[in-house]
Amino acid sequence: MSPSTAALATLVAILSTLLGTTHSTTASKVPVNKCCEKFEVYYDGKCTVSETVNVTSGWTPEFTGRNGERNVSVTYRFVIGLPDCGTRQKFDIYEYHDSYDKLILFPDGQLRHRSLNHKEPARSSSTGEDYPESDDPHEPHRQYDYVQGLYCMDRSIESGRDGGERMERLVAKVCSPKQETHWTDSDVMLRKIINPICHGLAIVILLVVAIIYFVLPTLRDLVGNMVTTITMCLIVSQAADLVRIFTEFSNHVSFLIADLFFYISLLGAFFWLNAMGYYIWKMFRTRNVFLRVSDGRKYCWYSCYAWGCTGTMAAIALFAHYFLNLPGRTPQQQQQQHLASGAGDSVFENQDNISWLGIAVFFMPIAFIIIVNMFFFVTTLRFINRMHTYGRIHHKLRCSFVMFTLIFATMSIAWLFLILSWLHFDGLLYMHIVANALQAPCLLYICVLRQKHVTFLVKSCFRDQTPQTGEWGDEMTYMNGGDY
Repeated sequence: MSPSTAALATLVAILSTLLGTTHSTTASKVPVNKCCEKFEVYYDGKCTVSETVNVTSGWTPEFTGRNGERNVSVTYRFVIGLPDCGTRQKFDIYEYHDSYDKLILFPDGQLRHRSLNHKEPARSSSTGEDYPESDDPHEPHRQYDYVQGLYCMDRSIESGRDGGERMERLVAKVCSPKQETHWTDSDVMLRKIINPICHGLAIVILLVVAIIYFVLPTLRDLVGNMVTTITMCLIVSQAADLVRIFTEFSNHVSFLIADLFFYISLLGAFFWLNAMGYYIWKMFRTRNVFLRVSDGRKYCWYSCYAWGCTGTMAAIALFAHYFLNLPGRTPQQQQQQHLASGAGDSVFENQDNISWLGIAVFFMPIAFIIIVNMFFFVTTLRFINRMHTYGRIHHKLRCSFVMFTLIFATMSIAWLFLILSWLHFDGLLYMHIVANALQAPCLLYICVLRQKHVTFLVKSCFRDQTPQTGEWGDEMTYMNGGDY
């Protein structure tokens, strides 16, 4: 063997030994999931280089033994990145001085979240409700263990930019634990089986109403087009609410999208109901009353009002959701309300569901619309009671007024039960489910079954008797039919 060959073989042996030693050393280190890079901290909700925020070092994990030993010496290595939860939810847990949540990192790399019940105030905790009780009935806490890959930890710093004090805490982003539920349980059956079935039936019933008012030419006047638009908005809200029921099959993005579709479509339905009430109120106060089958120009005007107001309020609600905080709202309360989302450097990181401030922006116009509609109802009813004689068109407007009143009462009651269901009482939630299930059948009765001229037109289609499509509408086509 030549000297050069012997030297090469010796070098290869040394490198193999060094690589083997390095590999074995790395394999023996306990992996610890860190949310940000080693030189970064979690500052004001996003990963930031520690030197730029006057922090000398990042996060150093502190291990605790299974028997309570503190500061256990462990050789570890960081695994950078957020946990991959798939379709499961992410949320944040904060530990600071005198907090109700404690984060315990074991030497094997597992994380335990312990929620102290004996320090818990009267309000409910959004994190503690997901955790099973401890096996020890005398132990005053709830806890859950997270394996590696289902959590990440880091040092969190709040700058106090909203007038508060600078706060340093420990943050953990974890995947929500899966709870085993039995479909035979009455609560699960009502929430996850009966409620979705009722939503599906409501969508079908509302679709039937929309199709009837859209297909039959003599029903496509301004009031009929408004009824079609209202039912379509309610269909979208029912479909979005159906998505919100199955939270375990959704991710954080679908929560926000479903909330937006639900609240925007519900707000749009009430604005169109307000437009209907104004139209009927105005027509009764107009001396020269003239109706046509389809008044496209007026429908465009009302569309600009309804969709313009809906879009404006939706934009304000999103702005309030992303950029405004409620007065006196602590970061801990904010994180308990929202579920954590995607990339760590995004300004929208902790925003998943519409915040309470955004919901208030959506629902305050609805409350105002209800008050205005009550004014339209009272003043129009007084005007009708003072009328002694009126023609066929006024008779049609009177039927439209009755339909508006019943739709207004049905939607307002359903909206009221929706608000009451947020009080976290099972009885109120069940009443909301029942009210929501009865809303679509009531609208079918109000818009179709209760009105003889609509049922007459539907029966004419099934009897292969084509309804006439004169431009004067069904109030002139069936002048002598007595079908109102």
